[in-house]
Amino acid sequence: MPSNDTASSRTNTLQVWRRDTPRSEAPRVSVIVPVLQEEKLLAQSLSLFTPELRERYKLELIVSDGGSTDATVAIAKEYADVVVVHTEPRRQTIAEGRNRGAEFASSSTFVFLNGDSFPALPTVFFDFVEEWSGTKGKYARHAVMACPVEVLPNERKWSDVLFHSFFNTVLKVLTLMNFGVGRGECQIVKRETFLAVGGYNARLAAGEDFDFIARIARNNTVAIANELLVYESPRRYRRHGYVPILWSWFMNWVGASLFQRSFSREWTVVR
Repeated sequence: MPSNDTASSRTNTLQVWRRDTPRSEAPRVSVIVPVLQEEKLLAQSLSLFTPELRERYKLELIVSDGGSTDATVAIAKEYADVVVVHTEPRRQTIAEGRNRGAEFASSSTFVFLNGDSFPALPTVFFDFVEEWSGTKGKYARHAVMACPVEVLPNERKWSDVLFHSFFNTVLKVLTLMNFGVGRGECQIVKRETFLAVGGYNARLAAGEDFDFIARIARNNTVAIANELLVYESPRRYRRHGYVPILWSWFMNWVGASLFQRSFSREWTVVR
């Protein structure tokens, strides 16, 4: 998708690029994608948001970059409506990246997706998001929605099927028991709820996704909607294996829940 006329601005901590293209209507849904060094997979993820899909559901696409030194930002500008680039020398947390993206969102509904994740069935996905954002449908009473996650079909192994079937089921059962859980690959929340809890905890290097939903769940209910299936890259599982990753998730969840601190000092980049 070719770039159109653009406008950009800079502060001491970030650079903001906007696509200067007239819209038929104000966005109803903001898709916010935090990224860092994602040149290998980003085009695959963002190309899913075709002009037709964005017009049909009135989507805006926001990429929040943590300071990439590869081609990530250039790729983002080919697809996104807004690109926010962290320019400080320190490492930005993914929580900060999500919050930065939300600062520049203009809709009432936020869809947070990781850079290597995307909806399995985009029209089904956004049909449900659109219905939910209008406080309608089977998930209307829930304040936040999380998604089941599976590995991309063309890269899937039997170990992926076993792990994700198990883990998706565990999270689903926990939400039915009124526990606030949900993976960060995809989280959907209304602006008012996001602001009410103060967004993601920027101090957390990991576990910020579970912490975010847990804070919302103190006074609300959470849905993990089967209709919102998301595919992700298996790269992290291939590098580290499922047992160490599950242990890391658990320890970061405990640290975030009990001590407001991450077990991991920073989230390891796997590319």
